[in-house]
Amino acid sequence: MAKTSPRLKARLRRKQHIRKHISGTAERPRMVVFRSSKHIYAQIINDEQGVTIAAVSSLTPEIKSKAGDLENKKAMAKEVGRIIAQKAKENGINTIAFDRGGYLYHGRIKALADAAREVGLDF
Repeated sequence: MAKTSPRLKARLRRKQHIRKHISGTAERPRMVVFRSSKHIYAQIINDEQGVTIAAVSSLTPEIKSKAGDLENKKAMAKEVGRIIAQKAKENGINTIAFDRGGYLYHGRIKALADAAREVGLDF
């Protein structure tokens, strides 16, 4: 039986606390961020209908093709934030609720959020 690291337990506890207060609606969907050691993922979700409106990750072909040009993981996170914001705009979404998934608002999470704000998402 695998042990869960204290770091992961703390993040999951923070995530549960955040999810008690944040929920995506049709007018203001929730943008969820997941960060692994190598990649970063972002989704825009309408929780009322249980529908994913848009999803982008560092593994999507449009970003993976630019991976050689991007110098580090933070630059990749910026690109993910820029593209997820563009997809949201295409779907008529201007405001979102940002769900950082229990991660600290720092580093790659902050880079993704700032890039999405630059494109015009409001949160």
